Formats: sequence, C-alpha cells, structure tokens
Amino acid sequence: MTLYVVTVPGTLLTELTPEARSELLRALRPADPRTTDLGVEEDLDIITFYSGSSAFALHLEVEAADTAGGEREALALASAALRSAGLSPESAPLGDPVITGISSK
Repeated sequence: MTLYVVTVPGTLLTELTPEARSELLRALRPADPRTTDLGVEEDLDIITFYSGSSAFALHLEVEAADTAGGEREALALASAALRSAGLSPESAPLGDPVITGISSK
C-alpha cells in the first residue's frame, strides 16, 4: 500500500457556518496530511479557502494500492465529511481529485 496526498477541489454554493466548518474539520482530521511526513514537508493545511472566491481545496492523506484508488478514497472521504457538516453535493460540488504527493511505506 502507498500513502497519497490528494487535493480535492470544490465550490461552496451556500455559506459555511462556523458550526459546519468545525464539523467538517473534525470529520477530515483522520486524513490530515499535517500529521505525516509528507504533510509536514509540504506544510499543507487540511482545507484551503481562496479569498474573494467560494472555491476551496481539501488536502487529504489516504492509503491505497494505486493512484486511482487513492483518488477514489479521497473523494469518498471528502464527500462523507461534507455530508456530516450538512453540505449536500449540490451545495458543495467537488471537482476531480489530484494526487499531489506519494510516499511508499
């Protein structure tokens, strides 16, 4: 298995309340790349909001057998975290995940 840091872009079409943001961060915490060598080296935050825009990017670390599996795992994790924060796929659509780091165990 290989560790992947995957960036999942998205757009908020509704306001993210402080409570929803806290829940989103809680749900994503297990995949936070900052707790790993890859994340520390790249100084990655788990979520980036782009000023003056409703766009955001989630930076997640997942373990998978290949890059396609890593992308699927990250997208599933991101979708589940957004749902737990009360955001539907319609209110926070996600883009295509991109592998931004790889580390073999």
